[in-house]
Amino acid sequence: MMSIVNKQTQKIIIGLSGGVDSAVSALLLKQQGYQVEALFMKNWEEDDSTEQNYCSAETDLNDAQAICDQLAIPLHTVNFSHEYWENVFTYFLAEYQAGRTPNPDVLCNKEIKFKVFLEHALNLGANQIATGHYAQITKIDDSYQLQQAVDSKKDQSYFLHAIKATALAKTLFPIGHLTKNQVRNLAKQHHLINANKKDSTGICFIGERPFRQFLKQYLPAQPGDIQTTAGDIIGKHQGLMFYTLGQRQGLGIGGLKHYSEAPWYVLAKQLKTNTLIVTQDKHHPDLNRQQLFTQDIDWINTPPSKFPYHCTAKVRYRQSQSPCTIQLTKDNHYLVNFEQPQWAITPGQSVVFYQQQQCLGGGMITDFEEAG
Repeated sequence: MMSIVNKQTQKIIIGLSGGVDSAVSALLLKQQGYQVEALFMKNWEEDDSTEQNYCSAETDLNDAQAICDQLAIPLHTVNFSHEYWENVFTYFLAEYQAGRTPNPDVLCNKEIKFKVFLEHALNLGANQIATGHYAQITKIDDSYQLQQAVDSKKDQSYFLHAIKATALAKTLFPIGHLTKNQVRNLAKQHHLINANKKDSTGICFIGERPFRQFLKQYLPAQPGDIQTTAGDIIGKHQGLMFYTLGQRQGLGIGGLKHYSEAPWYVLAKQLKTNTLIVTQDKHHPDLNRQQLFTQDIDWINTPPSKFPYHCTAKVRYRQSQSPCTIQLTKDNHYLVNFEQPQWAITPGQSVVFYQQQQCLGGGMITDFEEAG
């Protein structure tokens, strides 16, 4: 006989950021009859002496408290700054020093939100946690699967690919079946104080600080030459760590005498000579590759039983899925071959795998050719 869960006895602790998505998530959980509590995570120690034009943790905390007051739910606060520094930020710096472009939001979800926060919430007596992510969780037999959100423009499964099924089993994504417009409308209908608050666009632990200024505090900038594929030096870069493959904006070059007005793109970063290589050829082979390597893949559930394995994948967040084949290499790393060239595959970013709407997992892109 199937047991029916009494939601009134189920304590859900939602990660409340101060933003509209987590606020509406808390609202929906309350409406569904759960025993809801909220937790605000402080994940970075701010320098209050610095002039700030971004939404500070104090502002977010005040918004979170106001939401909890409106919904009549208790708010817990916790400082995970140490865990962020140890498990996310040191990795972030090491990747930039190695010339790669890291995606700290992936590690933030894996190590903090669905590990440290989950453990903390369970210790507070929660049965499950919830967040305002745009994604969905389905249970098939005893398997918990990560599915894409209904709103394809907001789907965040790309950033959630490193979460294990055991964490998904204790997680709810209350807004995964809604569009962003529906979430905004719900917030307005219920007069939530942050209904019109703009979405955060900053990196998970940095927020919306000026990125270059922030990074210079931890890694010394080393300016160098900007060079064409023909070897012509056409400008100076501010430090290789500030640029990513395929980047078009912010290069500070243009209007050159012997070149057309076509845009320039970052083609490569040469660490040994501290040189930024650029091209005006958007279709250059080095910007349109069909293969990549990753050392490890975080599979949400059981890995495929045999390789080669056929699925779809994407190598950046706002991108359509593309058919590919995953192969095991001789040293048990993975080679991913795409049917069609992919634009600006970037070491340090993630390749994330799908079967239709189901996210299977993913790994960090290490290179375009197998390491010797």
